[in-house]
Amino acid sequence: MPELVPPPALPVTWRPRRPRIVAYGFAALIVLGAVVMAVFIAEPFKLPDRVAIVAFGCAVAFVLHLLGRVRVEADEEGITIVNAVRTHRYTWPEILEVTLLVGDPWPKIDFSDGRTISAMGIQGSEKSRARRSTAELEALIRERGEARER
Repeated sequence: MPELVPPPALPVTWRPRRPRIVAYGFAALIVLGAVVMAVFIAEPFKLPDRVAIVAFGCAVAFVLHLLGRVRVEADEEGITIVNAVRTHRYTWPEILEVTLLVGDPWPKIDFSDGRTISAMGIQGSEKSRARRSTAELEALIRERGEARER
């Protein structure tokens, strides 16, 4: 039986803690390393090569930013799911349920039109925090959505 928690006060944002630290930490490290490499690289490399090294480091940092920005936001009208590449917005009546099974990387949210979308903003790797966040989202869906009482 899932943990029953009261719905949180709105607006609320769920975002992973450790994966964000790792993503932004490595992004900063990669950009810093690219700049240091571009400054101290041997003489046969010219300015365009050095700019390319820094640009590549910035491109890798941007990909890490996409992974670090993931979140799930809930407000009075519905939820916004910000995944690595796409952002989805749904109203409460469109949402049926949220499930996070043991071993899943993130919860899946089912919608009335038959779609299922993963919510990367709640990371299954953060075990108890992920269960709590999923339970809070489930409570909001029960309170505001079209989901049936279980």
